Amino acid sequence: MEPLLGVKIGCLFALLLLTLICGLVPICFKWFRIEAATGRHRRVLSLLGCISAGVFLGAGFMHMTAEALEEIESEIQKFMMQNRTEREGNFSGDANSARMDYPYGELVISLGFFLVFLVESLALQCCPGAAGGPKVQEEERGAAGALGLHSHGPVPAPSRSPFRALTLLLSLSFHSVFEGLAVGLQTTVVATVQLCLAVLAHKGLVVFGVGLRLVQTGTGSRWAVFSILCLALMSPLGLALGLAVAGGDAEGGRGLAQAVLEGIAAGTFLYVTFLEILPRELVGPEAPLAKWGCVAAGFAFMAFIALWA
Repeated sequence: MEPLLGVKIGCLFALLLLTLICGLVPICFKWFRIEAATGRHRRVLSLLGCISAGVFLGAGFMHMTAEALEEIESEIQKFMMQNRTEREGNFSGDANSARMDYPYGELVISLGFFLVFLVESLALQCCPGAAGGPKVQEEERGAAGALGLHSHGPVPAPSRSPFRALTLLLSLSFHSVFEGLAVGLQTTVVATVQLCLAVLAHKGLVVFGVGLRLVQTGTGSRWAVFSILCLALMSPLGLALGLAVAGGDAEGGRGLAQAVLEGIAAGTFLYVTFLEILPRELVGPEAPLAKWGCVAAGFAFMAFIALWA
């Protein structure tokens, strides 16, 4: 047991250090600040942002959504099998089969999407200026004019509302806790190391993308550093929780509750990815094929990592 505990403690520090390093690199180096970039430097940063958008897209579909669907389906099957044994003979097998075929996982993820949509709509209803839309549109038109590009009227640009940045951080924080929890619950050294390496492989890219996103949306340095620090602590926190409950099992609906929370986190992550990250990177008309290639490359890398994660 002592070697396993040592390996898990090493994984804890590895997750913490990698997240801090990858997240703070874009924040600490002025080279990543797109508002001060011009010419080739600006184009490189724009394509780098497209790669990070592809990474977010891959993380959302190939990791968060896939894991949430698998966990929810597994927990629903356990719950229904338990009910079937307790109430055997009260319902026909066809009825149980029909219930099993219902897409519960997709429903939970969609609820997470619409929950954030509702909260943001309520926030905009109460504070109409919270979106910052006109300011972003002026910036986009000004940038297009500086590059000599033809404009066809106002572009529906994504907002710079801090709500979406907070939503992104919260969804990733939930997911990071569950990742750390999975590492902490492993029972062998080999399984622990394999899972930790898989988590490290995609977590570094995702956190780098978060840091880049915070910088390119004009987030203050102190808030950006604080956000990365909080995000970095989530996986070690989950791992510590996994160590604390390693001897227990998912009784009393804990497994189902965890699966539902992960599904909601996946839905919120997809909301921010499609309504904030991708529109911001693709709103400009310059180099559309290069942008597509960068988004596809980021997604392909995350899909490749999903073979082991």
